[in-house]
Amino acid sequence: MKKIFKLNVENKHPDRQLESIKHEIRKYIKREKNKPLPEGVDFWKFECKFAKNSDEPKAIDFIDITKNIDEASNEKCETLYMEILSVEGKREPKPELSNSEITEEDK
Repeated sequence: MKKIFKLNVENKHPDRQLESIKHEIRKYIKREKNKPLPEGVDFWKFECKFAKNSDEPKAIDFIDITKNIDEASNEKCETLYMEILSVEGKREPKPELSNSEITEEDK
């Protein structure tokens, strides 16, 4: 998803517009998470970029999406750019503890 959202739309309350933007993003994320995983892939990971008005997009963490949208709304920005791309994620196996690293509490 690569999209420019308008925060100020005629005949719409700004709070309702903000909620519709968040709803559209959540709907996209849910749709992407429900796609079947290719073989050898553990989960879908999301790479995100965000920009206010006509600024250069910067990479943000997935969990900071709504925080950045709220921040843009509080700063009375006209538009915001949101880019969310789903990529294949693979979990790393946990390293096993050797006998010398095991303490009495772990036993």
